[in-house]
Amino acid sequence: MSKKEIKTSNAPAAIGPYSQAVVAPVGRTVYLSGQIPLDPDTGALVTGDIRNQTRRVMENLKAVLAEAGLDFSDVVFTTIFLASLNDFQSVNEVYKSYFEAGSVQPARATVEVARLPRDVAVEISCIAVDASD
Repeated sequence: MSKKEIKTSNAPAAIGPYSQAVVAPVGRTVYLSGQIPLDPDTGALVTGDIRNQTRRVMENLKAVLAEAGLDFSDVVFTTIFLASLNDFQSVNEVYKSYFEAGSVQPARATVEVARLPRDVAVEISCIAVDASD
């Protein structure tokens, strides 16, 4: 199997030289590019409350995972990029609602960065593994 791009209109299209996700040729590992709070229907940024922005980011990731035949239970690693670590608790509250309580949670890194694309407050990327084979 060669490297395969995952692309869905149910999440914002890539706005640069990257894919929404890529299935690696070794096993069934899917690397999802970082998602920002862009509404895939309008292309508009979700602004204001960080919880609403995080929810949009998570819904975008959910759409890309679904296109790859996966869901959040398949996620093994995430990276959260925040414009301000002051938003950590609020982002975490929304983030955890997408993962089943009591199950193995993905490994994660969270970092504060100087700037994100389109000056958003949050971006999240993840890696998922299809263990169904």
